[in-house]
Amino acid sequence: MPDISGPADTSRRRLAAVDALRGLVIVLMALDHARDFFHAGAMTGSPTDLTQTTAAVFLTRWVTHLCAPTFAGLAGLGAWLRLQRPGESRASVARYLVSRGVGIIVLELTVMRLAMNATWSPAHPLLLLVLWMLGLSMIVLAALLWVPTRLLLVASVAVIAAHHGLDRVVAADLGSWAGLWRVLHEPGVVTVRGVVAVVGYPLIPWVAVMSAGFAIGPWFTLPADARRRRLFGVGLALCVGFVVLRWANGYGDPAPWAPQASGVFTGLSFLNTTKYPPSLAFLMMTLGPALLLLGWMERRGWQPGHPLVVLGRVPLFFYVSHFVVLHAMAAGLALAVYGGAASAVLRMPVPSMGGPAAAFPPGFGYPLWVTYVAWVVVLILLWPACQWVAGARARRGGAGAFRPGGARRGAPASP
Repeated sequence: MPDISGPADTSRRRLAAVDALRGLVIVLMALDHARDFFHAGAMTGSPTDLTQTTAAVFLTRWVTHLCAPTFAGLAGLGAWLRLQRPGESRASVARYLVSRGVGIIVLELTVMRLAMNATWSPAHPLLLLVLWMLGLSMIVLAALLWVPTRLLLVASVAVIAAHHGLDRVVAADLGSWAGLWRVLHEPGVVTVRGVVAVVGYPLIPWVAVMSAGFAIGPWFTLPADARRRRLFGVGLALCVGFVVLRWANGYGDPAPWAPQASGVFTGLSFLNTTKYPPSLAFLMMTLGPALLLLGWMERRGWQPGHPLVVLGRVPLFFYVSHFVVLHAMAAGLALAVYGGAASAVLRMPVPSMGGPAAAFPPGFGYPLWVTYVAWVVVLILLWPACQWVAGARARRGGAGAFRPGGARRGAPASP
């Protein structure tokens, strides 16, 4: 994610709140990926399939929906805050976004492939996920920096609200252009020179989320009370709008909700919006609470050493590292529980990430509580390294620049 160092007149409290929000979604993200590596249900089906899930499994997955939209929006906001630094220009920020975006994409194609698959073998699909989406979106945002922020905000909201109109265009009908359409709008499989890639995050709606994050940057020049009213007001409007839109059960999501056998599952059906690609209802359901959380977090005096602030300052390091640690933990537990029958976990992805179920023991995986234990363990294991990396970044900070949640070199650390 872009470095969100801001100018001297940008409150450290605001930047610390941004870091704390990002730290919170990082913690939630780790829960979702722990579920992918450990939960038995993840190996055989979707946690949001109401015909086979439980309320606990559904909600474990549902709460993590907050992550991707918040990451994308805060990355756009970070680009705007970087633009406010002394000596920065639109051209310099654009170069930064392009270089950062390309680097993140390369990371997705190389290191993350090994972290998730335990192999670079072309026999296993290449998963183009969050880093792919963020990298491409940064590159596109680099070209949008010259658009006036008000116009960009209007255009971003319009794309978020109207991209469902593109659902009528089906990749299967586009012949040789099908792969490009899957990258832009329709998730699916793309094959390039024999390499099979699964596109999970089509570009169009996610670029709009990131550019909207950039376009709300001027809110952070408002007085604190006015800014919080704006964050709370828009966040509440999105939440209410989600309820109204979803209740109408028409436009806004390709998967309508329906009464179920129990009131609990009817509520789950109502919340079961579409993420791939993100529907209007999904983005309202997630971005609304994200803005409310950001407004609430600005009320707090976040110390630089608070765990959420620290994690929010090293998102890329944590993202890569937690996959490596989770995979290692999953391999160790599988060998301990299943013995040699689970040796496939050392050389291929687990079934939840595309590995062949036949290569693993029948019923491979563990109860949901194991997921939560693994989640806590990976957070504990990575905490010292995250502290060290965040401290190293702060020590490298140039004079006159604020680090998120920290202070100018030589200035007091507290907000």
